Amino acid sequence: MFRLNLLVAAALIVVPVAAQAQAYPSRPVSMVVAAAAGGPIDVFARIMAERMSPSLGQRVVVENVGGGGGTLGGQRVVRAEPDGYTTLLGTIATHANPQLYSDKPLYDPLKDFEPVALMAEIPLILIARKDLPANTFEEFVAYAKANPGKLNYGSAGVGSAAHLGCVMLEQAVGVPFQHVPYRGTGPAMQDLIAGRLDIICDIAVTAVQSIKGGNVKALANLSGTRSPVLPDLPTAAEKGLPSVAAYTWTALFAPKATPAPVVAKLNAAATAAMEGAGLREQLDALAATLVAPERRTSAYATGFVRAEWDKWGAAIRAGGAIPQ
Repeated sequence: MFRLNLLVAAALIVVPVAAQAQAYPSRPVSMVVAAAAGGPIDVFARIMAERMSPSLGQRVVVENVGGGGGTLGGQRVVRAEPDGYTTLLGTIATHANPQLYSDKPLYDPLKDFEPVALMAEIPLILIARKDLPANTFEEFVAYAKANPGKLNYGSAGVGSAAHLGCVMLEQAVGVPFQHVPYRGTGPAMQDLIAGRLDIICDIAVTAVQSIKGGNVKALANLSGTRSPVLPDLPTAAEKGLPSVAAYTWTALFAPKATPAPVVAKLNAAATAAMEGAGLREQLDALAATLVAPERRTSAYATGFVRAEWDKWGAAIRAGGAIPQ
């Protein structure tokens, strides 16, 4: 009798969860973007949201929650009900940035989310003011070592991709740079063009615009592989710094304890969106590359996020951004 009661109790727990998953979604789904509207990550989110909606049978609505270098958007999702109706389009800003605030992090990126699917990768490009006395990556490294602590770099704020990318670069070069945080990449780019900054480790889509406009010079691709949008630009790894693999990425997350069937439905919708006709052409304008099909599972995303946490944490600690 006791065993029968246990089975009945278990059934009472399982049935509501199964019923919830079967009915999901019955209303629009929110996709939180931890950045202001109009930027490359926001544009990517809106493309994916539109393409995921038909598979889910409900609208996917983008919700911009900027601030905190990405952590406020992450916190918004961590605090949401784990029902699949609030998701996060995560990046290194939401999932590496909290290491900069190890004393009072707003959340734990490894414990407070259910990874749904890895989507795309976007390289970071090292660009410099036009009159910097270095025209190649090798010359830049030599100049930095001859002038330790004198080079400055701009970013879209503490914890942004541009900040973390240059932290990794300075750690690999072996000399410190001076960080100048801005409220967005736009003002930083203006100061780089005006010669008030030396370099930016910029996301490819905005870097390419300034490079092709002749306003800055490109010194290296900081990701591990060359980019289709700048195929002739060598990587830092090719030029002797194999530890530099600085790129941002996009992945979909749900709050921790979101039911597995709901996560599976979100993953299926994201996968269908990534396989849709014409998406690659849309992403070319963002310099984003879709990940291979075998890297789109929830399980892969879980391991990937752990590896990224470790990678960026090592660079942040070695670069002195947080105490050892």
